[in-house]
Amino acid sequence: MAEPKSPIRETDDEARALGRRLLAEASFAALATLEPGTGCPLASRIAFALDVDGRPISLMSTLAYHTKALIENASCSVLVGEPGKGDPLAHPRITLQAKATRLDKASEDHAQTRAQYLKQHPKAALYIDFGDFFLFRFAVENAYLNGGFGKAFVLNAEDLGLVLVDSRNKSENDAEGP
Repeated sequence: MAEPKSPIRETDDEARALGRRLLAEASFAALATLEPGTGCPLASRIAFALDVDGRPISLMSTLAYHTKALIENASCSVLVGEPGKGDPLAHPRITLQAKATRLDKASEDHAQTRAQYLKQHPKAALYIDFGDFFLFRFAVENAYLNGGFGKAFVLNAEDLGLVLVDSRNKSENDAEGP
């Protein structure tokens, strides 16, 4: 008996472009973490942006439960893609598997990322400098693109044009508390 054909298509330039477009156009996302203590899944809506290098970022308060979960365990998933009219499953979306890193507020990288975040979320200027708010960057390990019915792809950071956090960001740590 023949092996069933995989529903996952070979990643092509069209899939890469769609994944990049979904990230570039997103202003919010669903963040999935693991609840500290129980390990149960925990999902929350977050503001979403890209830094100057096109890497996913978000501004989060340490008062939020999902932030506490990231501080405990930096592994997470971020779902991006807005459903339009009609069947929401027919619209493209991408799930990122990532590790969250809290940016050090004293770093040069933080200042640049803060400015970029505010370009995309100007109303955040009201609270971005509060003591409990921190910028987090998501280092993407894998991505699962659903381009609509029958259009499933597995992508990696390179497919999405994402650069890895490098030595210039030595002030960053995994999602540790303040």
